[in-house]
Amino acid sequence: MSKKYYTVLIVPDDSPKTRKLRVPLWILTRSAVVFAVLLLGAIAATVHYFQVVGEITENKILRDENVQLRSDLKRIRERIAHIGSTLDRVERFDQRLRAITLLSDPERHLAIGPVGMVDADDRDSPSARVMLGEPEDPAALRSKLDALSAEAARQEASLQELQAYFEDQKSLLASTPSVWPVRGWVTSDFGHRLDPFTAERIMHKGLDIAAAHSTPIVSPSDGLVIFAGVEGGYGKVLVLDHGYGVKTRFAHMADIEVKVGDRVKRGDQVGLLGNTGRSTGPHLHYEVRVNGVPENPRKFILE
Repeated sequence: MSKKYYTVLIVPDDSPKTRKLRVPLWILTRSAVVFAVLLLGAIAATVHYFQVVGEITENKILRDENVQLRSDLKRIRERIAHIGSTLDRVERFDQRLRAITLLSDPERHLAIGPVGMVDADDRDSPSARVMLGEPEDPAALRSKLDALSAEAARQEASLQELQAYFEDQKSLLASTPSVWPVRGWVTSDFGHRLDPFTAERIMHKGLDIAAAHSTPIVSPSDGLVIFAGVEGGYGKVLVLDHGYGVKTRFAHMADIEVKVGDRVKRGDQVGLLGNTGRSTGPHLHYEVRVNGVPENPRKFILE
């Protein structure tokens, strides 16, 4: 079989001579194949290059995001630990207040320890589990936050109970007859004594406080006027209800300056000391009754 050739005629611009170049067909064929392979290889290499560049860029972005996420997770975990530690301090303070006030909390668990110092007996409490160093993943963080939310809600309920208790105690203190109703000197104390009129030994249910006629009389605590009038041998009498079963009585007054239904505060002037009723001289007969039972007024006076 004869070989096929292609003749290439070369005609220079500056020469009349021409040249002929005979090229075998197989060389052209192979050259075309080689060129096609090289072209495809170059295209593939270019595509691969841009893919690699894209992946490198994407990987860098992912690495940066991963570093940022790890940093954020670390800060979140530190914040969770701080909140847990704060709840721990609040709970311990709550327990101390309950110990002082003798209030019990049947739903209370043992208090958690500081971060990283959880006792074996406390590992089952919600707050303690927050501090045990669980893996830093979203599910673990959600679990920790749920535990903290539950602990915070319980702590809030406990503190609300304490707040109600202290508000009640504040009201009780405001209602306690803790100051002297009049400035003077005690001429007859609480307890058994000889009646100045009959010389019989009887129970004296209050204090007799002598002072100059018309000396101001003040309320020993916050209260409500429930009686203001004349009561036999006691003369002009004033009765204040302070709540919690506590009432105070003032007798032999020269003048009553409040009326039934009035509310008074500790230190408010309610009348003037006098000598009305069965009396040997200007003085105030002062009683404190708790649930109707006379008590020694000195037990309540803090001055």
